[in-house]
Amino acid sequence: MDAAAVKNQINTGNNVKPKMGNKEYLKELRKLQVQLCMLQSWVKHNGVRMIILFEGRDGAGKGGTIKAITERVSPRVFRVVALPAPSDREKSQMYMQRYIPHFPAAGEIVIFDRSWYNRAGVEYVMGFCTEDQRSRFLALCPLIEEFIVDSGIILTKFWLEVSNEEQERRFKARIEDPLRQWKLSTMDLPSRTRWYEYSHARDVMLEATDTDTVPWYIVRSDDKKRARLNCISHLLSLIPYKHIRPEKVKLPKRARKGAYDDNAMLENRRFVRERY
Repeated sequence: MDAAAVKNQINTGNNVKPKMGNKEYLKELRKLQVQLCMLQSWVKHNGVRMIILFEGRDGAGKGGTIKAITERVSPRVFRVVALPAPSDREKSQMYMQRYIPHFPAAGEIVIFDRSWYNRAGVEYVMGFCTEDQRSRFLALCPLIEEFIVDSGIILTKFWLEVSNEEQERRFKARIEDPLRQWKLSTMDLPSRTRWYEYSHARDVMLEATDTDTVPWYIVRSDDKKRARLNCISHLLSLIPYKHIRPEKVKLPKRARKGAYDDNAMLENRRFVRERY
């Protein structure tokens, strides 16, 4: 196999697959996005409440997966929450308190781009919480999530798993590309030196919080395109949504009442120069 062929192959678990072409990817993504629109209608019609949370190492592809889910649906139904570091006031509150105000009302799907699991991951590894605080969180978290589910919220958890080699490649790409440098957070580069600490934190977290009530679903994410398709497909398979027949829409004719030359009224206004 020549160098070009090797470059276009990717290891997904125990299998080596050729990279998916953009045309095939967009075709399959469109099919899934149609289904997401159907899910959206079902959620609105039935007043369903859903939480989808994404966790994973830095560079695992959480943002791209969330964008693939949300780019064709309404932000009034699919709401993305990505909280910044807690303020001094929030640090003094009960740990889960700052997340709860973002929980969904009827007819909403809230997507957490990182979540309360920060305590079991980055906060613990980077020394922002103690061993006792992490242990208490891991002991209470399954109980809290049972209460969330018992309240009628559908809660789904995804962990995106990226390999050491692929994370390194993505970080280097961010450093070299001015259009991606904004993706580098203050935690990204230190996380590279603590790979095994993050691995151990992940393993402890999964052992404590992968329950039958609210399981973790792990997505191999070295191949971004396949990861997005696999994740969306699995999400849809978990929800018993049904197609809601939309009401027929008829475009009304423009009324003539009060008609005047409204274009002429704009002639002396400041227009954007048409450079393209």
